[in-house]
Amino acid sequence: MRIEAVDLFCGVGGLSYGLKEAGIKVKAGYDIDTDCEFPYEANIQAKFHKKNVELIDGSIISKHYSKAKGVVRLLAGCAPCQPFSTLTRGRDNSEDAKWSLLDHFSRLIEETQPELVSMENVPRVTNHAPFDKFIATLCRNNYYFDWKRVRCADYGIPQERRRFVLVASKLGEIKIPGPTTKKPITVKDAIGHLPKLKAGETSATDPLHKARSLTPINLKRIQASKPGGTWLDWPEDLRAPCHKADSGKSFKSVYARMKWNVPSPTITTQCYNFGTGRFGHPEQHRAITLREAAILQSFPDDYQFVSPDVPVTFSAVGRMIGNAVPPALGKLVGEIFKAHLIQLEKKS
Repeated sequence: MRIEAVDLFCGVGGLSYGLKEAGIKVKAGYDIDTDCEFPYEANIQAKFHKKNVELIDGSIISKHYSKAKGVVRLLAGCAPCQPFSTLTRGRDNSEDAKWSLLDHFSRLIEETQPELVSMENVPRVTNHAPFDKFIATLCRNNYYFDWKRVRCADYGIPQERRRFVLVASKLGEIKIPGPTTKKPITVKDAIGHLPKLKAGETSATDPLHKARSLTPINLKRIQASKPGGTWLDWPEDLRAPCHKADSGKSFKSVYARMKWNVPSPTITTQCYNFGTGRFGHPEQHRAITLREAAILQSFPDDYQFVSPDVPVTFSAVGRMIGNAVPPALGKLVGEIFKAHLIQLEKKS
């Protein structure tokens, strides 16, 4: 049996790359972010379709799969997670246009009836109505399934990201394994080999190894910052008014450095900014570079994010990296499905 996959909401290709690394043939990816077309096709060697999932039906998805005997179809996807994120701080997001995208994923499962399904999202997705409808769709269509809220550092990703992972199969029972890594990969393990840079510099050999410039006061702030510390380590004259206000005193992980000997914090779309999280380099006086952020997301060192003739911009590439499914998590999902098929063959 051979697994073929279609990746919905594919973005820059993190999930697809992981599936490919696990030996799964990725046939196509769908997303509306035009910036993702080049990296998806360059790294995955599969067609990127700039189409809104709301506007396609199952017959279009089904055409991507081979008709050959033994092909097992996987429909995978990570619907945009912003409506379900903790960053929404309790707001009602049911009117957000992205709220219904998980419903359209459910619809496409029902219309295509793939043998395998994978879904990844933020852990809080389980608290919302679209998740309940998604599970109801799986039950109604006779899928076995398992889901977990996982700590990425437990599965070979150098990052303390928490994610929701679901796998489903029409072919038989399927399970997500427990942690696969006893000793987490640290920030130093992941990015310690990269060339040193100053704030505002770009590597001569890698345009993605590019650090954002710092204002004079932020340069002083990072110089006063300790790995794993907070802005409380700074002299009083370096603290911003927001740090002194009651509303800002609890935000200790902004304007902060990472630590070498532990996994990184969650990599976000603003991870190249010293002031938006614990994104300061552990020892160099700068924020992490785009390449370092990508590696902490478990992308390989040579993953292509922009065409060689296109300038690297922090906003576009940072968005692609922060929104991506970590490839190592995609590989885990692929290996779960491969092991599942092997078990089924042994039983037959």
